[in-house]
Amino acid sequence: MISMEWLKPRLSGAAVGAVALAIVGFTWGGWVTGGTAEQRAADQAKLEVVAALVPICVEQSNQDPQVGETLAQLRDASSYQRSDMLMKAGWATMPGSSDPNRNVAKACIERLSEHF
Repeated sequence: MISMEWLKPRLSGAAVGAVALAIVGFTWGGWVTGGTAEQRAADQAKLEVVAALVPICVEQSNQDPQVGETLAQLRDASSYQRSDMLMKAGWATMPGSSDPNRNVAKACIERLSEHF
């Protein structure tokens, strides 16, 4: 009968190598789990949607007859009040929606701050 003693060191070496490869891959190689990849993709998609909606918010502000007054109030308001004020003005409510979008409001304020 053939001795299997020669197989034990090889299997141990393969197991240690696989663990080391996984540690290096996840630590320094940029590997991520499927859940992490999905979360990152969803976060990036949200950022892209907000970025696409900001020009609509800016255009809605330009069409508002009270744009000067609202911008002056935004300039004088504290940073945490600005998004609420912009949403109340209706600029962050996208066409076809009945509710304003807070993320769009925050990004829109950054764009509008050039006019402050």
